[in-house]
Amino acid sequence: MMRVVVASGNAHKVTEIQSILGDLQVCRFDDVFGYPHDAVEDGLTFEANAIKKIDFLPLLPDTIYLSDDSGIEVDALNGAPGIYSARYAGEGATSTQMCTKILSAIAGEPNRQAQFRCVIALRFPDGRIETIDGVVAGVLDHEMRGGDGFGYDPIFIPDGYTQTFGEMSAKLKNELSHRGRALRLAAQKLLL
Repeated sequence: MMRVVVASGNAHKVTEIQSILGDLQVCRFDDVFGYPHDAVEDGLTFEANAIKKIDFLPLLPDTIYLSDDSGIEVDALNGAPGIYSARYAGEGATSTQMCTKILSAIAGEPNRQAQFRCVIALRFPDGRIETIDGVVAGVLDHEMRGGDGFGYDPIFIPDGYTQTFGEMSAKLKNELSHRGRALRLAAQKLLL
């Protein structure tokens, strides 16, 4: 049976991927190889970073590697923080610190439009790499609401809803999210 090895050290992300891919055999990189996944994310796009995370890994006949790069793009910040979303408030910043920094940066801005973007990269046993893009548009709230999710979830309200991702159930968030959209498209390729 083919297994999907998630090339990420982010436990929240791995859990989210496992819940969305459901029936597929999803494994954490650390569990398969016995050491943490470590890739330098110095690409200039989400796609470049997603590919960098899997391009150097050994080809194995029963393994498909999956990685992603994702972030929030804020209109009032000309698309920032984008690929720098995880480090926007500094290395090791908490979700609260990340959200506070963005809210401070756009305080008084009438345009609260933003979008989450996720690029999934798949590396198949033959070395072929495919990427899939997922986007969800919405607006940024004026304060943090909700204790679920991670990152910028407590300030992001997807279009058509009044709750932030941080207030939604994991099931609803996964149905709407950028990562959920990209993973459902990826699952179609994985099940072929």
